[in-house]
Amino acid sequence: MDKEKKYTDFFERSGTIKVLWVLLYAVCALTLVPDLFIHRHPHFAYDDYFGFFAVLGFVACALLIIAAKGIGFLLKKKEDYYDD
Repeated sequence: MDKEKKYTDFFERSGTIKVLWVLLYAVCALTLVPDLFIHRHPHFAYDDYFGFFAVLGFVACALLIIAAKGIGFLLKKKEDYYDD
């Protein structure tokens, strides 16, 4: 049997990865387009900035990922935990 992998997974192909990055950028840009046309009634001074809620969502998601990685050491068990 060859050591090379003859079949590559769909999401491991370089062409698929490029298409997914382009789609990600397009979706991110399209979420900002409605912000150009919507008149908001802000509750706070910073609510009215262009793209505020997109940035807020990104920062919140990034902080959740960092927090999850930070508490991961409490939840993880050693690899041989169940071997006894």
